[in-house]
Amino acid sequence: MRSDLAGVEILVTRPAKQSVQLARLIRDAGGEPILFPALEIEPLEEAAIAPVLDHLPLFNLLIFVSPNAARVAMPRIAKRGGVPAHAKVAAVGPGTAAELKKSGVRDIISPREGFDSEALFAELSIMPLGDSRVLIVRGQGGREFLDENLRSRGATVEYLECYRRVKPDRDMRELMSHSGREGMQACLATSSNIVENLFEMAGEAGRSWLCGMPFFVPHPRVAATAFSRGVRRVFVAGNGDEALLAGAQTWFARLRPPRAS
Repeated sequence: MRSDLAGVEILVTRPAKQSVQLARLIRDAGGEPILFPALEIEPLEEAAIAPVLDHLPLFNLLIFVSPNAARVAMPRIAKRGGVPAHAKVAAVGPGTAAELKKSGVRDIISPREGFDSEALFAELSIMPLGDSRVLIVRGQGGREFLDENLRSRGATVEYLECYRRVKPDRDMRELMSHSGREGMQACLATSSNIVENLFEMAGEAGRSWLCGMPFFVPHPRVAATAFSRGVRRVFVAGNGDEALLAGAQTWFARLRPPRAS
């Protein structure tokens, strides 16, 4: 696809370490990524999760619900001897599976489409889950969908909560004053937590500014959060950096005047 983002400033809001590839893709497409993390990932002390790690061999199935869960937990699991040989491993989506593969995990159960807890449960539902012991690896808090539905199938479920999500202490005014000649023209937000943090960081002064931008998000649940905060234009682009980029390219290509033949 040609450089349909030429001259477009795009707000990239995910944690800084996870924005490198997305920023590169935007630049390659001619756009200007403006990095303003609205979320930080803070690993928990190993002592806080040691009691669960000590019992890893008891679990038949390990479920990783996000790339962050895989990124934070796998080095600690590796120090305990790695994933038990008898245990199956599942990932909510391709990004999470890719992180697991970096740690040498293979034969990962992952949904073929949908890339959320509902899609993963549908994939797991063909397995005999009765009497299974399942470990869900995630950050602190979050949805209980997998827990409730796995228990309904007879599984015993525990959590390994290995990190916390933190709202950065930054002032949205520095971002608003940064805008170039045409101002910020789009926002990429990859989770509901990021959307909520953005609006808290914006305060009254920045709320209307945020609402005036189109938001590009990976999932309808994130879109619903953006709409609930007053965002008027939300594009559900799909999961992954390439999908977010393609969504933005499609949007801005339609806004450009047709080329003369």
